[in-house]
Amino acid sequence: MAPPSPTEAAPPLPPAAPPRGPSPIEVALLASVFVVAACGLLYELAAGALASYVLGDSVLQFSTIIGTYLFAMGVGSWLSRYFERQLPAHFCRIELMVALVGGLLPATLFLVNAYAPGAFRFLLYSMVMLVGMLAGLEIPLVMRILKRNVVLKDLVSQVLTFDYLGALAVSLAFPLLLVPHLGLIRTGLLFGLLNAVVALWAVWLFRHELRRLKAHVTACLLVLGVLLAGFVGADEITTLAEDKFYQDRIVLTATSPYQRIVVTHGRLGHRLFLNGNLQFSESDEYRYHEALVHPAMAAHGAPRKVAVLGGGDGMAVREVLRYPSVESVTLVELDPHMTRLFTEQPRLAQLNGGALRSPKVQVVNTDAFQWLQQTQDTFDVIIVDFPDPTNFSIGKLYTNSFYALLDQRLAASGYAVVQTTSPLVARRSYWTVVTTIESVGLRAMPYHAHVPSFGEWGFVMASRRPWSAPDTLPEGLRYLTPQALGRLFDFPLDMQRVPAEVNRLSNQALVHTYEREWGRVTGH
Repeated sequence: MAPPSPTEAAPPLPPAAPPRGPSPIEVALLASVFVVAACGLLYELAAGALASYVLGDSVLQFSTIIGTYLFAMGVGSWLSRYFERQLPAHFCRIELMVALVGGLLPATLFLVNAYAPGAFRFLLYSMVMLVGMLAGLEIPLVMRILKRNVVLKDLVSQVLTFDYLGALAVSLAFPLLLVPHLGLIRTGLLFGLLNAVVALWAVWLFRHELRRLKAHVTACLLVLGVLLAGFVGADEITTLAEDKFYQDRIVLTATSPYQRIVVTHGRLGHRLFLNGNLQFSESDEYRYHEALVHPAMAAHGAPRKVAVLGGGDGMAVREVLRYPSVESVTLVELDPHMTRLFTEQPRLAQLNGGALRSPKVQVVNTDAFQWLQQTQDTFDVIIVDFPDPTNFSIGKLYTNSFYALLDQRLAASGYAVVQTTSPLVARRSYWTVVTTIESVGLRAMPYHAHVPSFGEWGFVMASRRPWSAPDTLPEGLRYLTPQALGRLFDFPLDMQRVPAEVNRLSNQALVHTYEREWGRVTGH
């Protein structure tokens, strides 16, 4: 047989098979990975937020919650090796368990904190551990189910991609959309519903493999029913928990990205709580705010430009506006929900005398630390009315770095005053603030007042010149007189100065000291 000539055409190659697209089951499972990751991270964030609300020190609480959750996920991943058969059925059951435990986590913890506060910490970490273990089981099971049809390298990349995308989505939505608009309880229930929908979806996808299809469908519908009922009745759950916790009738609630705002009304009038901590009581708030504002304002003589840092309720601004010499007041409050409520809600605006609607007042909703770094203005008086340093985000506002910025923004003859917790209950914390103010070169003048809702409460005035008691005070005050001012600076033996270190941004020793001292009183 003659060999083929060089010009003879070679037989054509068979056409290449078109690349196979993902099957409907693969797409559905990868979408489930996205939802599962989002739900898992949300439960973690919700637990961390609740822990910081109730236990304080947000850095410590988020660190321990995240550590516990990740450890539990590792345990769950290790346990997944023991699931060998009926993987779709196991996946459905685990999804339903995550939906129930994770979805009900915020509601359960709110109720426990109200009715059995001693069990809060144990239940918190128990539920985080359980949710983490179940979440650790989810992804390995999905990967093993997908492994039937997907090449390993594609499987890992696809699953991890959707896992990370789900985490990114919820990490942005949690503080910006979910908590402000839905609240923690309803947000948890919503994501529990998503987990339950994933389980129902999986039941439909694998309906031909499941041995007890009706039982799986029934379980999915029951879980969906429980979570949907909770979602619809979330307001009642919140009211049930908060009515027990706050005792008085709740007249207003709001949830912002920064805090839970609750206003109650009872025999002592209105009371404001932020994250469960009392900020003022209408019955005696005048004592606190007069002591905070007037020693510095009256001593200055004729302050024209005043800044109030914190104090979004407008009470300090109300006292500042008693001085006819004041031309402008800049109120720097991080949370716009606070200033909006105390400007627009009639019963709250009445408490501050409509101060936030004054044409002299400019409201700036931003972080006070950043504002001090950016502004070039100087002020005759600066009133610093932040919450106590219960966590590092607030603690930075009590550091030498913050007081150095405060010094730069203070006029040469100006005064600053800082609310500074109780020198009786938190003695070392109080004198830590005094020491920190002195460390930046300012003269510190500590004083205190008795406010029945809080007990003995401390303040520190700071300036470059000595303080001398003013001869007159504005008319209409209910607590202070010129004769009584001097007594505020007299400390009895049990509140006198003790050695204290400087509170620095790099160590925030004050937060730990404060937590230890107040922990002895609150039992946390």
